[in-house]
Amino acid sequence: MAKVLILSGDAVEALEIFYPYYRLLEEGHEVTIAAPTKKKLQTVVHDFEPGMDTFTEKLAYGLDAHASFSEINPAEYDGLVIPGGRAPEYIRLEKEVPAIVQHFFETNKPVAAICHAALVFSVVPDSVRGRQLTAYTTCRPEVESAGGQYIKEPLHVEGNLVSAHAWPDLPGFMREFLKKLP
Repeated sequence: MAKVLILSGDAVEALEIFYPYYRLLEEGHEVTIAAPTKKKLQTVVHDFEPGMDTFTEKLAYGLDAHASFSEINPAEYDGLVIPGGRAPEYIRLEKEVPAIVQHFFETNKPVAAICHAALVFSVVPDSVRGRQLTAYTTCRPEVESAGGQYIKEPLHVEGNLVSAHAWPDLPGFMREFLKKLP
């Protein structure tokens, strides 16, 4: 079975980390959740309320990070998942994250990026330059400034990259990512 890395941090969208994590475990894969520090992460729920133009955020469950970014050797992993929420906004500033993410693109290993995960690509634009991907609609400027072509469809697969808009797209997102794992 494959060994999969999930990059995350506090304020990760709960469904976008729990669903992939448990789905991968269900298939028998080994999964490591990495964050800036090894600790219990605070997840959040993003949802839409009537009359609001954007989503709301509420606290959700805690989830343990198994390792810190500094402990990760990406060569030991067969695939990468980057969930959304607000975590990508700040984990992209961690010094180890660009090299970790670049490794998966340079070695053509499967990468799954959902929702705000596209923010991480702003620190590794060579990885997505000229590629098609989707993300949460408000991340379109970041996708385009990194040199990617934003696709409006809620799920898109190009080569080793599986991308999706948000948590309602998780079933297709994980189905496509699982097909790419060894």
